[in-house]
Amino acid sequence: MGASIGTARILPLFFFFPFCYIFFCVPQAMFRHTFQSGPLSILYSLGSEPLQLWSVHSEDENPDDTSDGAHVQTVKDTMISSNVIELLSRNVATTYITCPPLSQRSLGIKLPFLVFLVRNMDDRYMTFEVQIVDDQQETRRLRASNYQLETRVRPEITTMPLRLDPGWNQMTLDLADLVKRAYGTQYVETTRVTIHANCRLRRVYFTDRLYAEDDLPAEFKLFLPVDKT
Repeated sequence: MGASIGTARILPLFFFFPFCYIFFCVPQAMFRHTFQSGPLSILYSLGSEPLQLWSVHSEDENPDDTSDGAHVQTVKDTMISSNVIELLSRNVATTYITCPPLSQRSLGIKLPFLVFLVRNMDDRYMTFEVQIVDDQQETRRLRASNYQLETRVRPEITTMPLRLDPGWNQMTLDLADLVKRAYGTQYVETTRVTIHANCRLRRVYFTDRLYAEDDLPAEFKLFLPVDKT
């Protein structure tokens, strides 16, 4: 029998130039030509190269102060008895991972639900950002932070409060709903995901719909069933 999982909450929102080849001008999409259905994972902490699709950025705010210990690394989480990715820093802005790893590339994922299996690191700040394209061909950024007090909508970015339960959370974002509420437009695809300190990650994946836990493959669940045999 598995343990219960906390549920994270994001508070609701009330020309062509000669000699220029098209592939030099348009970001290459990693998944646009991939069949997208069911869970599509972009991070799994138990893989042989869990950050293969990500670039890692970790910088101490004060390199002479060794107490900061800013890092992105694999650690053993005793709560779930599993290796996970830990992002830790006193400065959330300088310690983060981003996918795709190259700025000129795009995810090209059209699935509208984004799920994080994430551990709340007690009283530490955390933030993440999802970059999307809507049906107006506008690039929008959706940023959620546990230190944000209210929702602010601007043309290029929406910032939102994030509430995490203590311990591990399954955090699900309905990207289509968020885009419609913020901008009155239709979600088309996700181009980038960036996760900042401070948190631990087991998996990050997209889905085409909301799945009941029993319908998910075992490796997409936070607490694996106990083998009693």
